[in-house]
Amino acid sequence: MRYDNLDQLIGVYFNEDSDYWGDTIEELVRACASRCTPEMINAKVADIDRFKRDHAGNLDAAFEAEFGRQFDPTLWGHTTESFLDELKRLLLSE
Repeated sequence: MRYDNLDQLIGVYFNEDSDYWGDTIEELVRACASRCTPEMINAKVADIDRFKRDHAGNLDAAFEAEFGRQFDPTLWGHTTESFLDELKRLLLSE
């Protein structure tokens, strides 16, 4: 997979068992970040940036194809872009 770090974040923390880690996006990202080195966090941020850049013209469709089986940002009140931006913001604040 081209976005292994982003896939790990979404696949582990934003799935049907997400309540194990927390109830909000902030809690889920905090749970992930607490188990990461700074290099791992930077790799996740780089994946977010690369995914957005690679799919600038079709971000929603690309996200659905790549991660739709695991997570739908609209169910959390976000667009694909705002969700990815929020993940990045939270990761960088940890």
